[in-house]
Amino acid sequence: MSGERRSAFIGSVGDLLASWNLPHATGRVYGLLLVSEEPQSLDAIAAELTLSKGSVSTAVRQLDSWGLARVIPQPGSRRLLVEAAGGLASLLEASHARAKTLIAALREGEDLVGAGPARDRLQDVIGLFAGYVEVGEQMLATYRRGREPH
Repeated sequence: MSGERRSAFIGSVGDLLASWNLPHATGRVYGLLLVSEEPQSLDAIAAELTLSKGSVSTAVRQLDSWGLARVIPQPGSRRLLVEAAGGLASLLEASHARAKTLIAALREGEDLVGAGPARDRLQDVIGLFAGYVEVGEQMLATYRRGREPH
């Protein structure tokens, strides 16, 4: 992959994850990890992306908490290596968990209103998020079946 295409890819992943309310730097770090053949040090990530080591450290912690990166301690050293892990399936699962929480909260709101426009709006929003979760879970199930050993 040429340097220009690599940079464009990394920027695109940054934009995508920013649209999902993760910091742009976190998305760029994830993009870099996805196209790196070997685990990367925080210093190498910071240098390639021209980010501060603190920004990279924060990004790695976020990616690790979402299951998108794995931190590899180096025995006898404070140095850490990082590699992509899990993939976007982990991010989608986390998004589903948040959507389910929202659905539960919205269903409680149904008790606050009688028949009419407010109830209709709540039910529309509930239906939208329930559909999102259902379709996403079907996609994840298909993805997992395709990854099972045969």
